[in-house]
Amino acid sequence: MPANEPSGELRRETHAVRAGLRRSQFLETSEAMYLTSGYVYDSAAQAEATFKEEIERYSYSRYANPTVSMFEERLAALEGAEACYATPTGMSAVFAVLGGLCGAGDRIVASRALFGTCYAICAEVLPRWGVETVFVDGTDLEQWRAALSVPTTAVFFETPSNPTMTIVDIAAVAELAHAAGATVVVDNVFGTPLFSSPIAHGADVVVYSSTKHIDGQGRILGGAVLGPEKLLRDVVRPMIRVLGLTLSAFNAWVLVKSLETMDLRLRAQAAGAAQVANWLQSRPEVVQVLYPGLASHPQAELIARQMTGAGTVLTFTLDADKAGAFRVLDALRVLDISNNLGDTKSLVTHPATTTQSKMPPDQRLALGITDGTIRLSVGLEHPQDIIDDLAQAFATLST
Repeated sequence: MPANEPSGELRRETHAVRAGLRRSQFLETSEAMYLTSGYVYDSAAQAEATFKEEIERYSYSRYANPTVSMFEERLAALEGAEACYATPTGMSAVFAVLGGLCGAGDRIVASRALFGTCYAICAEVLPRWGVETVFVDGTDLEQWRAALSVPTTAVFFETPSNPTMTIVDIAAVAELAHAAGATVVVDNVFGTPLFSSPIAHGADVVVYSSTKHIDGQGRILGGAVLGPEKLLRDVVRPMIRVLGLTLSAFNAWVLVKSLETMDLRLRAQAAGAAQVANWLQSRPEVVQVLYPGLASHPQAELIARQMTGAGTVLTFTLDADKAGAFRVLDALRVLDISNNLGDTKSLVTHPATTTQSKMPPDQRLALGITDGTIRLSVGLEHPQDIIDDLAQAFATLST
């Protein structure tokens, strides 16, 4: 434990501003940013001992950096995980763990409701190296049971999924996966560290794009892998060190400071998302609204058991074709069109032509992603201003 971190049982709000804190000899209040590529040694023997891993110290920032360590330890404390390894992007976090776990002849079972690039890793990249991927309907336990009736190396899913907001029963799938010998990896970007705790429900590893809610202010890229210390040390650390999947010290410093306000930001954004989602349900232009906080969500009972909050993102489907959906997006004056999410600014995107565009059209439709589907990430604007902007944009559908 770093010398400057308080000991004893602390609440998450305290971890958010104190966990992992390292102060230099200058005893600064704010966390220090260690912008260095390398480190010096007191002797050649000390360098040798470092590379033999006989002693543990910083040697090269591709391996570890004090600012990055602060972010890793702080996020691990918030997540309730033994260890965390930071990466430069969310996709590098997904690749580090799945690529580290699986080799030629291994098998992954994944929910087909995945972010487009996650789907590409499972369906295109890993199979090139001899890894079999089996996709299932993540909401159907019988499909999980059938797919996991044979030995499996890894199970991977998002919950809630991007952008269809489907929920996977983490505890039930984890039980089936562990019986098949699989490591359970959960992408918790939509769940966030605040509203969902996959490890508490039986998952082994959690991955994040810290670009999203953790930074949450549209400034930097980052990723994180959290889980048991030995597993991550054996599986993820070699991938990061050898492939250079390393978070920069500057981005780590931004993320450290972002964690201090994440709880406050996400609670306000989730409250706004609930207000917008309820309004959307009343609109004649909208044929479906998917948001984990709505009683109308088809998995509301599971959500109540598995999540402590509904998150900041919702998806709605307009009674419109692609041209109509584009007309609505182009008419917005407050909300921005962007494929990012989890930002303090409200952002909208058209999944079929952006985030899910690499997915075959028939598979998009099978997931319920149509040309009228729009994903909305609610920010910190006043919810009524978001509603007013959507209302005036919807008016274009009747002109």
